[in-house]
Amino acid sequence: MKAIGTIDSSKNFIDFEIEKPILRPHDLLIKVEAISINPVDTKVRKGIKGNLAEPKILGWDGLGTVVELGSETKLFKVGDKVFWAGDVTRSGSNAEFQAVDERIVGFAPKNLTKEKAVAMPLTSLTAYELLFEKLEVTDKSKGKSLLIINGAGGVGSVAIQMAKNAGLTVIATASNPQAIEWVKNFGADYTVNHHEKLVPQVHELGFKFVDYILILNAVVEHMPAVNELIAPQGSIANIVEPGQAINLDQLAHKSARFNFEWMFTKVVSNTSDLQSQHDILNKVSEWLDNDVLKSTMTQNLGPITAENVKKAHELIEENHTIGKIILS
Repeated sequence: MKAIGTIDSSKNFIDFEIEKPILRPHDLLIKVEAISINPVDTKVRKGIKGNLAEPKILGWDGLGTVVELGSETKLFKVGDKVFWAGDVTRSGSNAEFQAVDERIVGFAPKNLTKEKAVAMPLTSLTAYELLFEKLEVTDKSKGKSLLIINGAGGVGSVAIQMAKNAGLTVIATASNPQAIEWVKNFGADYTVNHHEKLVPQVHELGFKFVDYILILNAVVEHMPAVNELIAPQGSIANIVEPGQAINLDQLAHKSARFNFEWMFTKVVSNTSDLQSQHDILNKVSEWLDNDVLKSTMTQNLGPITAENVKKAHELIEENHTIGKIILS
């Protein structure tokens, strides 16, 4: 099969040929039709040490058609249209075919283009797990307040929509007019600038505390404000690796919770709730089909080629992108 890979941490992607993957018992073999590029792609690439003997295939968002089934599969049949985020420890979606555990795959939306649909799996899974598993948002949470740090990013854009659908009041950070318009279009009630002091801005909106906080960028930089703004018995969820110790002492007397979220934990650790990602993606697919959730695709760079994958990595590393970049 054709694939796109890299043998080092640079952006020197190459087109090459490799044997189709051998299926594990729970795997689907999927013919890839569209992909999305995420910050995790650039992080994994930068983490490559030295030169690899074989090119590494990145890519953790895909949409395509099931062409072969593993021996223990039961959720799909050949010919099904599916979308997925995959497993960071395995070869990714930047290839003609990909083997993916069916328990982390969902049925693709029927009413969306493949380009709009493929922008959604990884960010939707992350946003859903942040809100409903880590923060434990329920029907009883309606009317509570949520601060989303980095609201215009891929995860933030989806989290705003899910939070509003759950009845929360959403304060999203955005630092320029385009980002402010973007988050408001997805339903944010208020915006604040994360390049300025957050505490006085949130207080000026009339909130002494907020019930929930999502940290989607610069956790070390924002922890002093988060410690001050979180409500007593509130909940914080974070997707960023701190890279250094962070002080949570101020949370102690508030009995506030601090949660880490890594979307790949379930599949990498083979947790007992692994199939929940299949269920979440099916729910996301239904929401997209019913216009309850809107795609966050903003850029289509064209065909899945080494040149276009490189261009996507360059754009993401500039840290100015809004929404999602896809190739198809």
